[in-house]
Amino acid sequence: MCRLGSYRPGPLWLWKALLVFVAIAFAGQLMGLIFNKSVQLATHSLFSAPESQGPSLGSCRPHSHVMFLKTHKTASSTVLNMLYRFGEERSLHFALPMGYQLGYPLPFIAHRVKGYQGPRVVEFHIMGNHMRFHKPEVEKVMPEDTFYFSIVRDPVALAESSFAYYKEVAPAFRKAKSLGDFADNPRSYYDPRLRNNHYARNLLWFDFGMDHNANFSVGLAHRGEAMVHKAFKLILVSEYFDQSMVLLRHALCWPLDSVVSFSLNARQQKPPGSTGGGASNSWMDKAAAAAVAAAAGVGVRGGRPLIRAPPDLSLTPAQREKLREWNSLDWHLYQAFNRSFWEEVRRFGQERMDQEVALLRARRDTLAHVCLRNGGKPVEAQRIRDKAIRPFQSGVVKILGYELQPGLDNITTEACLRLIRPEIQYKDVLDAKQFPRSQSIKVQLGQQLRGPPIAVGGSYVGARPSRTRERLPPGGEGGAPRGGRTMEEVERDWSARLNQTSLLREGKGRLR
Repeated sequence: MCRLGSYRPGPLWLWKALLVFVAIAFAGQLMGLIFNKSVQLATHSLFSAPESQGPSLGSCRPHSHVMFLKTHKTASSTVLNMLYRFGEERSLHFALPMGYQLGYPLPFIAHRVKGYQGPRVVEFHIMGNHMRFHKPEVEKVMPEDTFYFSIVRDPVALAESSFAYYKEVAPAFRKAKSLGDFADNPRSYYDPRLRNNHYARNLLWFDFGMDHNANFSVGLAHRGEAMVHKAFKLILVSEYFDQSMVLLRHALCWPLDSVVSFSLNARQQKPPGSTGGGASNSWMDKAAAAAVAAAAGVGVRGGRPLIRAPPDLSLTPAQREKLREWNSLDWHLYQAFNRSFWEEVRRFGQERMDQEVALLRARRDTLAHVCLRNGGKPVEAQRIRDKAIRPFQSGVVKILGYELQPGLDNITTEACLRLIRPEIQYKDVLDAKQFPRSQSIKVQLGQQLRGPPIAVGGSYVGARPSRTRERLPPGGEGGAPRGGRTMEEVERDWSARLNQTSLLREGKGRLR
């Protein structure tokens, strides 16, 4: 039987060890708390410290009225993200589409802008969603002091990207076995009357609002170049993206962080090198394949979507030259604005440009280290845990996205999220802020009439079969709806009127 008087404490060394352990644990908790607070303070200052925003821009005032012509397959989604971020952070008013594009591929009309009530009735600050440019209508929406800019890309690189994204959408591409096959004899695949074939020829010229099927002549090319020069204050070059961002920053008088970006809407260049079976080895999962098949009306047998191999984009030097000849109007625009771009760089100063490009890239690396998992490398959409930031998948290629670094505080999380939020989701966020009362109605109507949007390259279409034999209007002028007519009625009239023009031109031999 144990008695209280006979209790003896353990050895003295055991008590000392216990005290040391408790002291270490307490110190560890205290240091962890201090470290977490210091990390939060560091990340807060990361987005607010003036010294991180690059050299002073002097006494200029930031432009808040900006129009960006978002051309296709030119890194324009990354540029649009910058505009979205700048405007959202400053509570600016966006000229947003009612859907996801401003009436594209029809020529733009002002009434395609959600909330538009007439010229100068509502102040819009930023316009940048896909449209076919028509400046008289844009000027009805945007203020007189608006800064207009756009971006171009080498037609060969643009054709490679277009072929990959629009293989199942553009009939001319769908018929070709490979891009090289198309380049060897594009006329055997291309019918200018078929819907979505504008993606297959002079796509830049088309986006700038001009007739992309016109026969090339030096005079026509120079007139188109002059029109773009007159309409836009700055034309960026996709191949020199960082230099373009430096020029844009100084032209707009924006802080450095406003033009720092991560590449968005980028496609996977080649399949992953995994060895196992299953869906992870395919270029697109079954859901994405079904979506594309439903949108394009192709690639379905027995109710099951076909998982297509990645398109063959290989080109010989001769085929590259053939593509430049086929896209001769685009090639002229690219050469002209590549020259004017480097003239701007020379005026800016080459040494100064090199310094600011280095600063921009260092800032991008810093933000990637803070914001992104996986060392800042883009990942496949299916690997992104947060479904709200998964990019929509397009065609038969995988569109990559990013994952946020875990453990960020709320302020840093929101700032980093803006940098990686995909275009479609970002537009929805801005739409909800500008038109909060219309969201529930929009969701209900969208579900009843069209279903969710499906991204096919730069186009967002409803989940319904595409009428590939539908004629596409090559041009024309838009006007506001009259007599209470709906936009759908106006567009049908446009299509009928412009189809007649297209057929007349074809009969006269004006189309190549």
